[in-house]
Amino acid sequence: MKAGLLPNGDPPVRRTRTDDLRLQLADEIVRGVFAPGDPLDEAGLAARYGVSRTPVREALRQLAASGLVEIRPHRGAIVTRPSEGRLMEMFIVMAELESLCAALAAEAMSLIERRELEKLHRALGELVKSGDPLRYAEANERFHGAIYAGAHNAYLGELTLATRARLAPFRRAQFRRVGRLADSYEEHDRIVEAILRGDRDQATREMRAHIGTVKEAFDRYMEGR
Repeated sequence: MKAGLLPNGDPPVRRTRTDDLRLQLADEIVRGVFAPGDPLDEAGLAARYGVSRTPVREALRQLAASGLVEIRPHRGAIVTRPSEGRLMEMFIVMAELESLCAALAAEAMSLIERRELEKLHRALGELVKSGDPLRYAEANERFHGAIYAGAHNAYLGELTLATRARLAPFRRAQFRRVGRLADSYEEHDRIVEAILRGDRDQATREMRAHIGTVKEAFDRYMEGR
C-alpha cells in the first residue's frame, strides 16, 4: 500500500488549510489544551500553527457553530463548551438525519454504490487492526458520506453534512477510547447488512442506535480524560 493511502487504496479525505486548522484546534480544545475561558488570539494562533490569520478567522467562525468557541464583538474569541443539553439536542437531530439517510439508502442505492459501501467498510476493518484513530476518523467520514449520497436526496444530504460538521469535534474524540474502533466497526457492520438487504426499517434502527452510541462513547471519553 502506498504511503498516505487508505487500506482500500483511496487517498485520504481532502481538506483545506482551514479544515485542518479547525480539526486541530477543536481537538486541542476537547482534550483540554485550551480550557473554557481561554482567549483565542488570531495572531497568536496563526503563529502557533504556521498559517495566516485568514484560515484562523474562518476556523474560529466554524468552531463557534459547534459551540467550542464564543466570538465576542470587539473583544475577540474565547474557548467555551456547549451545554450538555445543547450537545444532546445536536446528537438527537444527527441521529434522525442519519437514520433517514440509511433508510433511503437501503431503498435507493445502486449496485455500484452498494459495492462501494462494502469497500469502504472493509477499509475501516483494516484500520481497526492498525488502531489509528485519526485515519479511522477520516475513513469513517467517507463511509457515512457514502450513505448520505446513497439516499439520493440532495437536500437531506446538505442538512446532514452541515449537522455533522458541527458535531465533528465530538465524533472524532470518541475514537480515542480504548476499544471504540472495534465497537464502531461492529455497529457499521449491522448498518451495512441492513442496507444491502434493502431493509429500510432495520437500517433506520441500526443507524439511530449507532449515533446514540457515539454520544455515549464521547461522554465516557470525556469522563476518563
